[in-house]
Amino acid sequence: MKKYTDTHCHLDFDRFDNDRSEVIHRAWDAGLVKILNPGIDVETSAAAIRLSTEYPGRIYAAVGVHPNYGQDWTEDTLPTLLEQAHEAGVVAIGEIGLDYFREYTPHDIQRTIFRKQLDLAAEVNLPVIIHNREASADLMLILEEWTGELQNTGHPLADQPGVLHSYSDDLGTARKSLAMNFYLGIGGPVTFTNAPDRKAVVREIPLDRILLETDAPYLTPHPHRGKRNEPAFVPFIAAEIARLQETTPDEVAETTTANADHLFHWNQILNG
Repeated sequence: MKKYTDTHCHLDFDRFDNDRSEVIHRAWDAGLVKILNPGIDVETSAAAIRLSTEYPGRIYAAVGVHPNYGQDWTEDTLPTLLEQAHEAGVVAIGEIGLDYFREYTPHDIQRTIFRKQLDLAAEVNLPVIIHNREASADLMLILEEWTGELQNTGHPLADQPGVLHSYSDDLGTARKSLAMNFYLGIGGPVTFTNAPDRKAVVREIPLDRILLETDAPYLTPHPHRGKRNEPAFVPFIAAEIARLQETTPDEVAETTTANADHLFHWNQILNG
C-alpha cells in the first residue's frame, strides 16, 4: 500500500469536532502514515500538541502565530511559543509568514512577528512552515536575510529551513525558494481544472522538493471540491502531481514521504 504524509492540516479546528476520530482513521485507511498539524496561534498550537500526544508517532504538531492572528501578539507570546516548541511531538515552527490579502494585522506588525518566529526557529533548531498570501516581495526579502544568516553561521537549518506552505506563486519565486533549500507544499488546488498556471509550475518543481498537504478543512481537491477537506484526500493530490510530472502515484507517495521525513525528523522526535 502507498504511504502518504499530509504535512499541513488543521484537525484541531471546530469543523472536525463532530467526527475527528473518524476523519483520522479514514486517513490511516487511505494510506497516510503521518500528519502534521500546525497551530495558528498559542491556543491552537496547544491543541495541536494535545493531538500529537493522543496519536504519538502518527500526528505531529507545529507551533506558531499565523499573520492573520498577529493582533493578539503580546509580550508573553514568544516565551509561550518557546516553551511549546520543546514539547514532545513538536517538529516545526508554524504556521507563520505574511498575509497581505486579509488586512487583519498591519503589515509592519506582521513582519515583526514573522522575524521573531524565524529567530525562534533558529534558536530551537526547528524548520518553519511559511504562509504567504500576496506578500511575496517582502516575504522573500525576509527569508533571504534569514537563510543568509543561517548559511553564514553554519546553522543546521541552512540545508533544510522549511516549507512554503500551499505554494501558489510563479516559477521564478519557486526557483528562488528552492535555491534557499526550501520545500514547496502542494495541495488541492493543483487538481483544479481552472489552475493552469499552478499546474505549469508543479511540472517544473523537482519531486524531491515537494511535500504533500491538504490544508484541511480548506482547499479540497477535485473530485471532492466544495466539501470539507480531510487528510484522506491526499491521494488525489498525489495522483495529479504524478500526471503532471509523468511519473506514478507510487513514486510521488514514496518520494514526498521521504522528503517529509528528511525535513521534520519525526522519527528522531519519537525515538529521542
